[in-house]
Amino acid sequence: MHPRQSWLALSLLTALSVQAAVIYRWVDSDGVVHYSDQESPGAERIVTSAPNTAAAGARAATAPQATRKPAGSSLSYAEFTITSPQAEQTFFGDDPIGVHLSLSPGLKTGHSIAWHVNGRQLDDQADAVSFVMPRLDRGTYSVMATITDQQTGDSQSSNSVTFFVRQPSALAPQSPLRK
Repeated sequence: MHPRQSWLALSLLTALSVQAAVIYRWVDSDGVVHYSDQESPGAERIVTSAPNTAAAGARAATAPQATRKPAGSSLSYAEFTITSPQAEQTFFGDDPIGVHLSLSPGLKTGHSIAWHVNGRQLDDQADAVSFVMPRLDRGTYSVMATITDQQTGDSQSSNSVTFFVRQPSALAPQSPLRK
């Protein structure tokens, strides 16, 4: 099935769905994104809970997700948003990917930041509000930060940002005028 047809089929199924549905998303070794109603090792679980409309889908793609925090929690930050990379941003080849978290006020004592890329925690970026990711393979990536209060165990997650990495090919080399 052509990728465009896959997206159309997925969009129509989602749009016509009235009840909650579980969809699994994963990226294979070639960087191709797959969706299925069957669980696969390493797949991200996506739950849909209401009919989807084109307008709602467009708003969801551009609006940052609300952060989640437990009621009465000490996790009260006026701003807790990933500002870089931007949603749906595309990087090419060996472009460095700068990641930045806008956090106001700064990280409080007893709180820690954990970064997640495609659902996996980055152990080498603990408590960093900015870092640069080295060369990534071609594919679709999502990055998210979680702040945890070490004393209570409460946690709060930032918006999740999806971005793309493309690699130039010998048949379609990258234009030097791209940047």
